[in-house]
Amino acid sequence: MASARARLASGTAVFLLSAAPLTPALAQDFTLGDDAGYELGTIVLTAEEQIKQALGTSTITAEDLEKQPVVNDVAEIIRKMPGVNLSGTSPSGQRGNQRQVDIRGMGPENVLILIDGKPVLSRTSVKMGRSGERDTRGDTNWVPAEMVERIEVIRGPAAARYGSGAAGGVVNIITKAPDEDLLQIGTFFDVPESSLEGRTQRYNLLWAKRLNEDFSLRFSGSYNKTDADDPEVNGEVETCETDEDTGEVSCSRDAGSEGVVNKDATLALRWEPSDRNRFDFELGWSRQGNLYAGDTQLGSRLTDDPDSLVTQLSDDGEETNVIKRGTFAITHNGSYGWGETMSYLQYERSDNTRLSEGPAGGSEGTINSTDEWDTALLQAISGKSEAYLDRSFLGRPSALTLGTELRYEKLDLSDYSSFSSITSNDGSIDTTDGDDITEQLTLGLYLEDNIEWTDRLTLTPSVRVDWADTFGMTMSGGLNASYDLTSEWTVKGGIAKAFKAPTLYQQSGRYVYVTRGNGCPYPYVGDGPCYVLGNDDLDPETSINTEIGVAYSGLNGINATLTYFHNDYRDKIQAGTEQVGTTSVGSNTARLYQWQNVPESTVEGLEGSFAMPLGERLSLTVNGTYMIESSQKLKIKGGTNSDGETYDDLDIEVPLSLVPDYTINASVTWDVNDKFSLIPSLTHYGPTEATEYSAHSGYSVDDTEDRDPYTLVNLAMTYQFDNGFDLKAGVTNLFNKEILRSGDGANTYNEPGRAYYFGLTKTF
Repeated sequence: MASARARLASGTAVFLLSAAPLTPALAQDFTLGDDAGYELGTIVLTAEEQIKQALGTSTITAEDLEKQPVVNDVAEIIRKMPGVNLSGTSPSGQRGNQRQVDIRGMGPENVLILIDGKPVLSRTSVKMGRSGERDTRGDTNWVPAEMVERIEVIRGPAAARYGSGAAGGVVNIITKAPDEDLLQIGTFFDVPESSLEGRTQRYNLLWAKRLNEDFSLRFSGSYNKTDADDPEVNGEVETCETDEDTGEVSCSRDAGSEGVVNKDATLALRWEPSDRNRFDFELGWSRQGNLYAGDTQLGSRLTDDPDSLVTQLSDDGEETNVIKRGTFAITHNGSYGWGETMSYLQYERSDNTRLSEGPAGGSEGTINSTDEWDTALLQAISGKSEAYLDRSFLGRPSALTLGTELRYEKLDLSDYSSFSSITSNDGSIDTTDGDDITEQLTLGLYLEDNIEWTDRLTLTPSVRVDWADTFGMTMSGGLNASYDLTSEWTVKGGIAKAFKAPTLYQQSGRYVYVTRGNGCPYPYVGDGPCYVLGNDDLDPETSINTEIGVAYSGLNGINATLTYFHNDYRDKIQAGTEQVGTTSVGSNTARLYQWQNVPESTVEGLEGSFAMPLGERLSLTVNGTYMIESSQKLKIKGGTNSDGETYDDLDIEVPLSLVPDYTINASVTWDVNDKFSLIPSLTHYGPTEATEYSAHSGYSVDDTEDRDPYTLVNLAMTYQFDNGFDLKAGVTNLFNKEILRSGDGANTYNEPGRAYYFGLTKTF
């Protein structure tokens, strides 16, 4: 198989780089001439604009980021789009303060992150626990906010064409690409009112220079540091117990938010040998290091014990894990008489190094060493080539997109020591010789046609075929449609199948997940040990995504949408509940499980948006999301435990993702004059229902505390000076609605209190 993989990768790479390429779909916004594309009647030809026919799309501009700046991560503004929230990395709320982009309640793992149209895979270098949690900050923070030209958020059926990982949606972060000489420097500071919450400082540089008629150069650099929360930040909701024998009182509390240090640098060279061809060469390096706050996989309980390793590390704010990400990419764009093309080939390397952690029981995910480090090395090659053709379909104007995509991933765990080796009692399973390296190659072919079926009806059918050397063939694609009822009202909808390939950890023969008992599935909770082994026979996860809605644009400058969405999620991969063997551990018999596909999950809800001018210098925008259903249906076999107790089979439902029942975002922009703007804004979160699944004790009903509704209000201002200085300042959480993490039920993350920010940018 290795030789076949090498031949396929080599052949595809040659095609990708030789396929004379165009204006990329959802990549950098540029043109090779004076026009941003070309139109055939009312049919746009670029894949980017085809996708924007769907209702589930939003765009965040550089101006939006200036007027409502983020403290650290652009996820903070992405979450204000319809259908988007931030959630922890699992429905049980584990790693709750590691909040990441969650689209339509499908969970962060189903959101594909792109930078300039190229996939970002670094977070997949972090191991996945049995509930789907990772100790990761996600992949939206590799680009400093000041480097962003725009961010495109694509939800629902329109996202399916992007291949593996886009079942929830796509976030494409597009960086600035100045076409003229530029030097820009900036600073940003965020100071919480509470001394227990971490401060932020950010410094950035952007420099661009046209070297001659054919060549231009761009360099960017950034340093960003957010301090960790104080170990006492959640002290008001700590729990205390009294020892019946000694009378001593011991108290514990959950950890606050980790800090992070980002260091980023990119160098890009653009070569335009003719008005038909352009080549971009980009080299990037980033480093993200955490500043430890005491969190563990099961939600740490910080104590006042000075001898505790967790206490020492959190008091010192030490770095306990670091991811170094390096990339090199070549992109070719072309414009020809028969159409336009875009191709790229990218190499990505993620070095994920972290202090050794406890593998099981109460110490699971708890750092147990200050000098032993584990390293997971992820290398990925991504490539794509698309062609956009001027043609007709049955005599009607249309635009055809043809594309091919390559993704090769390689996970090396040879320097990861904290995994167990298992041999089953019957000899059918043996991980002692498990391969340290897990690989997966995926090749995709797709086409999308944009057809002006009538003067009012536009159809966009698509089909995609992917082949992987791990799971074989899968087909996806769908149909989007737009019908103009009148010049002001449009009905839009779509249906598409999306998929997600199994992760390399889930397939790895080296990664053995262990629990002493609390993580054992029903009916063996507390009756361990239990092990979860990799499974190289997994099917890809699939989702049938549908949406239907209306859009209005007309009277008094009003723009509004209302969309219903429904996702049928199938074959979700999680830690199995069906025993596949046993092994002897001392005098105990341990149960063996594997990662497996879970049959059925469902997500459905409503999204809406409304925008209108309130005057010549005043405008209002509002959007909202209402989750009708978010459920994962699990069928768990019963059995007889070691005490001889017999349990029946279980049919249970748990939330697919821990998000509020509804979310409302609103803002008013007041351009006081051409230089000065004021922007009050708010976000209201409805109640968040707790799952009845406990990460600590298996399937139970002990974690039932919901999070109550709350509202956050912000006030921002910007001022543009005549000398090239731009000022931004404001207050976040104006009314100091601080919410503390208790670890009970849905109270799994901190909502920081009032903070003040100030930023200054100088453009030369």
